[in-house]
Amino acid sequence: MALDILGILDAVVSHAMASGHFETVNGHEPERAPGHGLTAAVWVDRVDPVRSSGLATTSARLIFNVRLYTPMVQEPADAIDPYLVTALDVLMRAYVGDYTLGGLVREVDIRGTHGIGLEARAGYLQQDGALLRVVTITLPVVVNDLWDEVP
Repeated sequence: MALDILGILDAVVSHAMASGHFETVNGHEPERAPGHGLTAAVWVDRVDPVRSSGLATTSARLIFNVRLYTPMVQEPADAIDPYLVTALDVLMRAYVGDYTLGGLVREVDIRGTHGIGLEARAGYLQQDGALLRVVTITLPVVVNDLWDEVP
């Protein structure tokens, strides 16, 4: 079975687009600072084998970063985090609720059974001279029986 990375990436991007919270949703890590408003970007951070795979095939874990961006220069400043966390809540609810991303993956590894689990971290990012407030979601997904083990 071949990895349907385009389908999986599209499913992750589609959840962000369907939320209605983002002006732009990119399927890649941007090289330039996003514009005004709330932006999301999705990219693959890591791929590794699942250690508890079967005897004849190996399953894989894909770690996606889903980063939410907004400029720090906006008013009221006290509304920035609630704005981001509201969008974050919608995405976390979607990833937990669509546990198999429409049947494309075995599971979103919510509790970290195979390593790091679903989580989000807030921080700041300086890009193109702009200070951005960001929240990065770590979205681990497991794909069954991806690589054949041939002796």
